Parts: sequence; structure tokens; C-alpha cells
Amino acid sequence: MTHDHHARLDHENLDVYRCSLEFLHLSLRLVRELPERGEAELRSQLKRAAMSIPLNIAEGAGKPTSADRARYHAIARGSAMECAALIDVCAVAHYLAEDDARSAKQLLLRIVSMLTKMCR
Repeated sequence: MTHDHHARLDHENLDVYRCSLEFLHLSLRLVRELPERGEAELRSQLKRAAMSIPLNIAEGAGKPTSADRARYHAIARGSAMECAALIDVCAVAHYLAEDDARSAKQLLLRIVSMLTKMCR
């Protein structure tokens, strides 16, 4: 039996999944840059919401019906929207550089757009 090192699970073939991992990587870096004191809740919320996107995409990809898949993609979309609001909150509080906020929002816009199509 040969082992294919390039075999992938269904969700790993999705562009939206790869983009969501890119956003997670970016958001984890941004979380590390948030003030240590007084912003534990904001840090935790951004981390959880950012992780929820790829997790729900992966879980949805494993569902047998299109309705089940769409439900998980809708949850992932909601988490992406939450992340966008959290990025706005960080920007308003001057916790993020303008370029970082812009990059994060552009990536989220792409993710939300793809997930919107996948929810139909």
C-alpha cells in the first residue's frame, strides 16, 4: 500500500479554508500585539471567533447534506462578521496599525464573500 503525502481532506481543498487559516494566523499575531492589561476579553473573543471560522468550514465539509454544509458555512460566516467588528473595535481603540486593520478586513471580506456563496 502506497502512502500519498499529498492526500487532503475535503476542507483542505477549499480556498475559503486556506484564507481562513491565513486570517487566523494574522489575528493571532494581532492578539499578541494587543495591550496585556485590561483587554483580556477582547483578546479572547478575537481568538475564539477567528478559530471558529476554519473549524466550522472543516466541520461543514464533513456533513453529508448540502443543508448541513450550508448551516456550518453560515456559522463560519457569522464568526467572520464578528471578527470584522472586533477588528473595528481594535482600530477605534488604536490597538492596531492602520495597515494591519486594512489587511485583516480585506481578508475577511474575501472569506465572507466565499462563504455567502457557499450558504446558498
